[in-house]
Amino acid sequence: MDKPQLAGLRVLLVEDEILVAMLLEDMLIEAGCEIVGPARSLSTAQQLLEVDGADMAVLDVNIVGEPVYPFADTLAARNIPFLLVTGYSLNDIAPQLRDCPVLRKPFRYQEFRQALRGLRPGPTPKP
Repeated sequence: MDKPQLAGLRVLLVEDEILVAMLLEDMLIEAGCEIVGPARSLSTAQQLLEVDGADMAVLDVNIVGEPVYPFADTLAARNIPFLLVTGYSLNDIAPQLRDCPVLRKPFRYQEFRQALRGLRPGPTPKP
């Protein structure tokens, strides 16, 4: 299954809805990933990235009313791939990120797992 491909990858989870974060944590654990977070604010996400690093990230598009796009730009600049998850229409994604992997909520575990496998981890920055 996925475990050889995803096992041990450190995934920064940025999600402000507690129940959704718990569900995503379960899915990440099932896929064999290590979870960094979850971060429920962009400032916490930035702190976790600086201190703990990450191989990839799962980002809710809207965190406590703030768009996640500036943080996504930070990840892209560091060569850290990310998956956007959203309840919004795909047309509502910022134009500069429309080519990024996006999953619309709700989604199934298999869709999530497949999207994670499609991400290509970059080098993990050293804290």
